[in-house]
Amino acid sequence: MCLLDRRPELVERWLARQSAAVRRPSVTSELAASWLAASPFKRSRSPSRPRESREWRRRLGLLDEGELFMELIRDVSNELDIDVLCHKILVNVGLLTRADRGSLFLARGHILIAKLFDVTVETELEEAVKKAREEEIKIPFGVGVAGVVAQSKAVINIRDAYTDPRFNSEIDMRTGYKTNTILCGPISNYEGEVIGVAQIINKTDGTKEFTERDVEVFQRYLTFCGIGIQNAQLFEMSVQEFKRNQILLNLARSIFEEQSNLERLVTKIMTEARDLLKCESCAVFLLDTHCCEAILLESLVVKTTLSICERKPLCRRESNNVNVDEILSPKEVSNFKFTTVFELRSASQKADVYNPTQSDLGKSKLAQIAKYVATTGQILNIGDVSSWMNEDVTGKGDSVVARCILCMPIINGQKQVIGVAQLINKETGQPFTENDVSIFEAFAIFCGLGIHNTQMYENACKLMAKQKVALECLSYHATASIDDTTKLIKDNIPSAEKYNLYSFKFIDFDLNDEDTCKATIRMFLQCSLVEQFHIPYDVLCRWVLSVKKNYRPVKYHNWRHALNVAQTMFAMLKTGKMERFMTDLEILGLLVACLCHDLDHRGTNNAFQTKTESPLAILYTTSTMEHHHFDQCVMILNSEGNNIFQALSPDDYRYVMKVVEQSILSTDLAMYFKKKNSFMELIENGEFDFQSEGKKELLCGMMMTACDVGAIAKPWEVQHKVAKLVADEFFDQGDLEKLQLNTQPIAMMDRERKDELPQMQVGFIDVICLPLYKVLSETFPWIKPLYEGTLENRKHWQDLAEKVEMGLTWIDHDTIEKPIEEFTGDEDAKEIEFTVTTLNCEKKAGDGEGTGVSTRRANGTTMGRFASLRKNRALGKSVRTRISRSLYAKSSSEKKAVKILLRSLKKRTKHNQSSSRKQKANYAHSSDIRRPHLSQKLSNYC
Repeated sequence: MCLLDRRPELVERWLARQSAAVRRPSVTSELAASWLAASPFKRSRSPSRPRESREWRRRLGLLDEGELFMELIRDVSNELDIDVLCHKILVNVGLLTRADRGSLFLARGHILIAKLFDVTVETELEEAVKKAREEEIKIPFGVGVAGVVAQSKAVINIRDAYTDPRFNSEIDMRTGYKTNTILCGPISNYEGEVIGVAQIINKTDGTKEFTERDVEVFQRYLTFCGIGIQNAQLFEMSVQEFKRNQILLNLARSIFEEQSNLERLVTKIMTEARDLLKCESCAVFLLDTHCCEAILLESLVVKTTLSICERKPLCRRESNNVNVDEILSPKEVSNFKFTTVFELRSASQKADVYNPTQSDLGKSKLAQIAKYVATTGQILNIGDVSSWMNEDVTGKGDSVVARCILCMPIINGQKQVIGVAQLINKETGQPFTENDVSIFEAFAIFCGLGIHNTQMYENACKLMAKQKVALECLSYHATASIDDTTKLIKDNIPSAEKYNLYSFKFIDFDLNDEDTCKATIRMFLQCSLVEQFHIPYDVLCRWVLSVKKNYRPVKYHNWRHALNVAQTMFAMLKTGKMERFMTDLEILGLLVACLCHDLDHRGTNNAFQTKTESPLAILYTTSTMEHHHFDQCVMILNSEGNNIFQALSPDDYRYVMKVVEQSILSTDLAMYFKKKNSFMELIENGEFDFQSEGKKELLCGMMMTACDVGAIAKPWEVQHKVAKLVADEFFDQGDLEKLQLNTQPIAMMDRERKDELPQMQVGFIDVICLPLYKVLSETFPWIKPLYEGTLENRKHWQDLAEKVEMGLTWIDHDTIEKPIEEFTGDEDAKEIEFTVTTLNCEKKAGDGEGTGVSTRRANGTTMGRFASLRKNRALGKSVRTRISRSLYAKSSSEKKAVKILLRSLKKRTKHNQSSSRKQKANYAHSSDIRRPHLSQKLSNYC
């Protein structure tokens, strides 16, 4: 009985240690690094050299059988190099069983591959490894002695090899060595799976067969060797993964360090791939993804909602599964055209770069293979090119014949093929392995990211250059002409009193375009800004004309609106005495912000930009139009001869630009609602010191909003006309939403609901205008006219809202004088007209003049405020109440007229119920018929 049988506790302890080692997930990077840094001699230490073998065998001869067995187990248990381990196993098995030589096969799938072949006790490691790689013996499971052992997991002991049908004598015939006896056993892991087969042949002690004792020792030793081999394989995988990660990290670092030049980037990637995979040549083919600049620009502003078509998933295809004709005569694909080819040879450090023509690509077999990979999106691994294609294949201008090729598509982050990477010929002369494919696939991913980023960087540089040219052209065309500037410089600038600039009731209707520019310059002169900040007068004139030129001719948000906002700010500063809270630099910034706050307005709001995903909405996600207005302001200031801030110090320049930016952004009502509560809290707490930065910003923001909506406080005839301009611009946006977005616009932008606008104006005043003007007038009493004017206009809008409720229309005419329909029947019509006139509220002589509410007829009689009725609307409650009261308070003739009116209205109500659908269908058409009349009247004010 051997030592293992007498002392089983030793085996149990050793197995516990080995099992713990097997179950560990991976080795640490420090262990892998130290292993990689070790000398080849240390990693190849094995009792293979004659002197070492004799000394080692002498020392082993002093041990008994049990101690010898345990010593050999310890010798292999700590070895992590798979080559050294397999060599030790064969040498030790030879010592234990006195075998002449042995071979060790490792399983890969269902194939045994010879790791070491025909190793004797005296065979050195390097010689054994080299011989095995040259032989490259592969045995399928179930074939030959080793294959049968792998499949059956049983030991085979053959006493006479040549009488056994499973023995293949081909190797004996080739080497001249005669095989007599064979002992072959499986090597299993701890899960019982066969991971290899060990085979020893011929005894050296003169016996003719392996004894039962040899078989028992052989089996027990291989049991421990299985655990060692699995540990070594796991370690080898960990080391390979560590090396791969290090290489990929270095590659990623190189890629993201070099993104300004595509040629240098691709050269660096190809050099890394060539050196890692030990190949003779490397090539990269880049596809033309943007065949023209229009596609490039479209791709940069493409909607994010568009989905990108994904290609087939990448898969490996061996050469014998691909028809040569399928590659050399592919279907023509117009979208795939190589524009640039990079080729790197083994002895070169610089890639050859050329732009191939279609004829060059048609002649090159390598290019045709690359095109096939690009069109299919598949990985192509060709192990023997010449036999597969029946001809020699060479690269462009290269005498190197391609023996094996690994070709892989390069994809970007959107799963689009942007190129093809190609490796040619392993330096070892062997085909590319699955491990090479796996590493190269990772290279291709990084290569795709790097190339895509570099291409985008180059495209961005080109677009920046284009943008610079476009800005130069834009600044030239957007700047006022020399003739207009010269004329304005020479013109006399009237006084502020002549233009009524100090009044909150300023009206621009009577001013021509030249007067609007002069009034603007007068505000700068009146605030002493020209002298204070040394603004050249010619620059100021050119800047004012340029700002005016950059407003689009939309119906409301145009140059005249900017002038009115600036004038309201001027009146607040001077008449409202708000200038005592501002520095001269802040006054300059506020006036500039008012004049520029709607530059290049398109007649549509921020919500419309977002819904349509316009380029502006892509540039600015919040306060879209306001950011654009400020950018236009900066563009004009940076244009030659337009910088009115040119004499300011750097600190003053930064501060005034900050004031301008914050002031323009505060005109976004969304910003107003965010800041309103903070401002209200300051006022409620009795705060009157607005000199700190945050409080000054709040005050300037409230003042900008007050000026932006200042038209609500103008005299009624002005407010009425301005409201129509605003409504008409809103209606145009509503029409665009219906046409482009196929959505129903909100009420204030729906042309079919225009008669609801008086009530919406009341809501606008109550929610935004009155609260703001009230708190400002209570804190700064000199701007109370804004609050009072708004209150007065609210009364007018409320009155119109009531009239709309009873059937009147307000939007179609400057004055409410024409009914939608004419009453039939002369006698009834006269009495109804008389009755409605009588029902009007008692008014003093002269009331309503100039308001557009009460007008005189041609015959001199006065038309009351209830002079127009709509047939499709019922009388409001208040009107019905008045009519009912008149039945008891008026004379008999008036009572009769009222009864006629009620009877007529009752008939019309029944008629409306039967024809409402038809009327709604024709409503849009009737609106379009009336619209030219409105546009013609509004053209006088644009």
